[in-house]
Amino acid sequence: MDLMEKLTILTNSAKYDAACTSSGADRPGKTVMAGCCHSFAADGRCISLLKVLMTNFCIYDCSYCVNRVSSDCQRTAFTPSELAELTIQFYRRNYIEGLFLSSGIIRNPDYTMEQMIMVLELLRRRHNFWGYIHAKVIPGASPELVRRIGLLADRLSVNIELPSERSLKLLAPNKEKLAIITPMKQISIEGSQSKQELVVYKKAPQFAPAGQATQMIIGASPETDYQILNLASAMYKKYSLKRVFYSAYIPTGAHNSLPSPDTKPPLLREHRLYQADWLLRQYGFGAEELLSPETPNFNPYLDPKCNWAINNMHLFPVDVNRAPLEELLRVPGIGPASGRRIIIARKNGRLRMAELKRMRVVLKRAQYFITAADWIAGAGANKEAAVRALIDPKVYSAGIEQLLLFEDTPGYGKLPSAQDAASVSEAVEEAVVCLAQTL
Repeated sequence: MDLMEKLTILTNSAKYDAACTSSGADRPGKTVMAGCCHSFAADGRCISLLKVLMTNFCIYDCSYCVNRVSSDCQRTAFTPSELAELTIQFYRRNYIEGLFLSSGIIRNPDYTMEQMIMVLELLRRRHNFWGYIHAKVIPGASPELVRRIGLLADRLSVNIELPSERSLKLLAPNKEKLAIITPMKQISIEGSQSKQELVVYKKAPQFAPAGQATQMIIGASPETDYQILNLASAMYKKYSLKRVFYSAYIPTGAHNSLPSPDTKPPLLREHRLYQADWLLRQYGFGAEELLSPETPNFNPYLDPKCNWAINNMHLFPVDVNRAPLEELLRVPGIGPASGRRIIIARKNGRLRMAELKRMRVVLKRAQYFITAADWIAGAGANKEAAVRALIDPKVYSAGIEQLLLFEDTPGYGKLPSAQDAASVSEAVEEAVVCLAQTL
């Protein structure tokens, strides 16, 4: 098999791994092709990465994985020198700026990690490549190998895979929670120690300077959004994660414990989790504020911030001329950038709606939750108008459908397809009435 055939197979096999900005999976509404993903540098620059597996041979039989040992798919593998040479040639032609490297597990975790380390050593030392490298750590690998790869890669990630130990045992019987958590903890400790050493010794070796990430598969197991978000929040605090990535389960085969093969990927649910994750990291929200055991799943019609605001109307309106940044960030339509602009601008005088608009506050939403020098919250508007302004229009996009989660929730029906105009109109009206009663 020639090198390009291997590249085609192994980039296609890597597309389900979502521990980067774009997974490369061919999903509705996404145009990123397999083999290319993106990350962001510290200065905000977008970096194109070659996203590839070392091999798609695997000794494990994870039910949700397209590369599981029982899967009938074409198998191949790169040698370390082949993959290193391929990467550096792509880099020299300006096709890519870095590498995202993962692998199926061959022989055992340590042998697989040694093969990946050889690729990185060839790139760093033989080819003098110092671009961005994101490498996956194989659960169960020895601490010495985790340290070696951490000194070569910019970012490491260990996939948590599923949101509970019970689901992991059921769907990935060869993997154990301890084997996943142990390297995650080691990366956190070594990364912290590396930063401390750099304060004293400027030329000390850096261990995974871009930190670590992880991925959870959404929709393959029965956990609620509440369980998933609480797990993500705990990992952020305990292991200093930079990102938790959520990957909507795409059926790759029949299994008694998995959704049927004709089930659509829960893309709306994935979208809501990313929105909530952003609130945890950038807005100061706690997971317990967004969901609870009584309401364990996200509202399909509202983004998490709007849903929280509607259910906490006693905290509004917020006076933009007096409120601290923490309170401003709770207002739908005000983000970290516009919030900071408000704090600075109001030192020179009381702010009116015109100034807020110039600061890029989304007044279509914010107007129902703020007061300004010339505005009283919700002036001249009724509850239904407020709800219509807050409903997320992406809910009705083609291919975006939330499956099963809200069928038993009063007031929330199954989301209609974009092609069914009558159903869309009916669903909108039902949602407006239901949500307006909460205001």
